[in-house]
Amino acid sequence: MRVLAKDIAEVIEGAGEVEVSGWVHRIRELGGITFVILRDRSGLLQLVLSGEEASGEHAGGEASALTLESVITARGIPAKNEKAVGGAELRVRSLEIISKAEGDLPFRVNGDITKVGLEALLDNRALSLRNPKIRGIFKVQATIIEAFSAYLRGQDFTEIKTSKLVGGGTEGGAELFEVEYFDKKVCLAQSPQIYKQIMVASGLERVFEVAPAYRAEKHDTPRHLNEYVSLDVEMGFIESEKDLIELEKGLLSHIFAEVARKNAPELEQWNATVPDAAAVQRAPLISYEEALKLANGEAAKTRGGARIFDINPEAERLLCDWARREQGVELVFVNEFPRRYRPFYTYPRGGRSEEAGEGAASTMSFDALFRGLEITTGGRRQHDYRALLEVLPKFGLKEADIAGYRVFKYGCPPHGGFAIGCERLTQKILGLTNVKEASLFPRDRKRITP
Repeated sequence: MRVLAKDIAEVIEGAGEVEVSGWVHRIRELGGITFVILRDRSGLLQLVLSGEEASGEHAGGEASALTLESVITARGIPAKNEKAVGGAELRVRSLEIISKAEGDLPFRVNGDITKVGLEALLDNRALSLRNPKIRGIFKVQATIIEAFSAYLRGQDFTEIKTSKLVGGGTEGGAELFEVEYFDKKVCLAQSPQIYKQIMVASGLERVFEVAPAYRAEKHDTPRHLNEYVSLDVEMGFIESEKDLIELEKGLLSHIFAEVARKNAPELEQWNATVPDAAAVQRAPLISYEEALKLANGEAAKTRGGARIFDINPEAERLLCDWARREQGVELVFVNEFPRRYRPFYTYPRGGRSEEAGEGAASTMSFDALFRGLEITTGGRRQHDYRALLEVLPKFGLKEADIAGYRVFKYGCPPHGGFAIGCERLTQKILGLTNVKEASLFPRDRKRITP
């Protein structure tokens, strides 16, 4: 009977011989007894090889040839041992090496990864992912994606999958990756924005997508990736961005609760916690102008008073510090961003009459800041096609540039949405220093393998 490492303690009574398979995580010799820690997808298990088994006579001569990270199958009798991982061990009768690992590991997979530099971990990504603590990052991330999707399905949202090959970009601000497409050039999508809006207008009303997004920005910071997973939401028949903020509060509460329920071991590994639902509901909502005043006030008290002119990374950290002190949660929603900081399709506060106003006019848009980092951007969109045409010149655009929005000529409900950066949310839940740690195979200006 084959079992997982975590289940050995449950099959001790009357199990007879069982079989486990996995990787050699650690080897220790003690007084003629060999202790092997086996690692599989469920966790760790102590294998005990003594006497003839340790010498290999009953293990086909294999035991003495063990190396770290070799893939093995062991058969034996499970037994209680309170000092062993999980309170049980396997007393091995036979051992088979399925795939022997070479001895020139670039770093100790079973060691303290905090003592290994990030570049070394990423340069050897296929190997560093074997470390249980690193692999735990992606268990948490899997829960985030699962909880995100489940919550929205429960709110009558439909999951969609949109094309990542597009004719051009309408997001503004970020460069695009060009791709050869037969006899023309196309681009990798910065976001599914236009497709989400088309699907709201199609009559689905509420849609979401979990998919990669691409930004050809030449940055090298701990908060940016050129390819990331975007958790996108779009919802029809809203009145303002506040409807979206309430939706996101419920969504984040559910995600945090599921992470706490399913990923307690991973949270413990990273010495991490998540806010409870009551804390998320306490998250303050402040306007852009109010946020700037607060950030400057905090800077004056704590950091020498250097003037802050925008909601930049420093302001994000200060605002989350303020929210933690005042509300007991490092989560802040900032709304009413000026028109000049938002895409052309953002709905103006005050309605269409403000569309032709100056760039300082505020919009029904918002950001969510969590533990010092922007994890969400969103807002209500303009659904009136004529109003969209009126504002295009201010953004250096013309009607031909927004061909996808022509469907709005034939009726579109008031709507809006947001996107959560999956890697950023993962980073902030676990307290990772760099967002690249939360990407399985991060893509930046220099890294395109594995």
